[in-house]
Amino acid sequence: MDDGTRYGDGTRCVHGGHGDPEPGAPLAPGPVFAAPYHLGEPAADFYGRAGNPTWRALESAIGELDGGECVLLPSGMAAISTVLRAVLRAGDGLLVPSDGYYATRQFVHEELAELSLHVQEIPTTGPWPPELFDGVRLVLLETPSNPGLDVCDIAALARLAHRAGALLAVDNTTATPLGQRPLELGADLAIASDTKALTGHSDVLLGHVSTADAELAARLRRARTLSGSIPGPFETWLAHRSLGTLDLRLARQASNAAALVAALRGHPAVTGLRWPGLPDDPAHELASAQMRRWGGVFRFELADADAVAEFVRRSELVVAATSFGGLHSTVDRRAQWGDPVAPGFVRFSAGCEDPDDLVADVLAALS
Repeated sequence: MDDGTRYGDGTRCVHGGHGDPEPGAPLAPGPVFAAPYHLGEPAADFYGRAGNPTWRALESAIGELDGGECVLLPSGMAAISTVLRAVLRAGDGLLVPSDGYYATRQFVHEELAELSLHVQEIPTTGPWPPELFDGVRLVLLETPSNPGLDVCDIAALARLAHRAGALLAVDNTTATPLGQRPLELGADLAIASDTKALTGHSDVLLGHVSTADAELAARLRRARTLSGSIPGPFETWLAHRSLGTLDLRLARQASNAAALVAALRGHPAVTGLRWPGLPDDPAHELASAQMRRWGGVFRFELADADAVAEFVRRSELVVAATSFGGLHSTVDRRAQWGDPVAPGFVRFSAGCEDPDDLVADVLAALS
């Protein structure tokens, strides 16, 4: 629709990927269900594993938000694994976050073991000395990190990676394309689990990769076709429909997170409260320089696992779930999944409830 400079976030979310209006055509086209297509010239599609107009509509919308060419995948892990398999070869060096999403590290060590990669696990905050990048083919960042919400300097690390001949990929799930545009900061690839905030209704599994490199995008599309790691047209249509409210949802989630964080500061039951939007948060200064807006995810610690369970039991609005970015406020006790955090560590995803109701409920559940 535009290059991201003419229209604001809300307009691009609502109109992205819908094309020009045609008399008699539906305002929002439905999903295209097809395996084979009629053959002939010219034909954009011939077989459902290779292409689908419903994919292209959403890819156009997300690519515009990311500032690159989008390749849609059926989940966030499908996006991560497709990038890793498409880019890496036997013996390559790989940098991955030691404090990011645990399944990424599992995939590297278990599913890519046959490549004999030289894997280094680095905390999001570093240190990042230049010699760390020697012999590295791919640097994978996750900022803000999940679940710790630490932040690293994308532009600085892009320069270091490129100087060493490496590609830089950024898992942008927590920030979303409205909160951060890694490609503008020098990254080669922006990756996200669209299961989270981008679709935002807790009813779709989806992921994507965006890049400004046409050859790299073509390589990812070929990998998608050959592996069969394709999104379903109905899920894609649901995601495109949900994208229209992304700007509104993120604004409410961020304002709810701000209200909750303000209410929890100094609470006797709460320690380790972190949110990049807090002026005194260790990540705030850097996050302010590279992020366009704050998100709805924050973290804190309660005394132990039992305290978290009691908090969830007492709450009337907050539920336990292991995703984030949805309409409903959720908590996830991350230690149960193997993250190296304290037993009472909570990742809180602020939803779209009324802020006064949400704050009152959380404080009552903690009392």
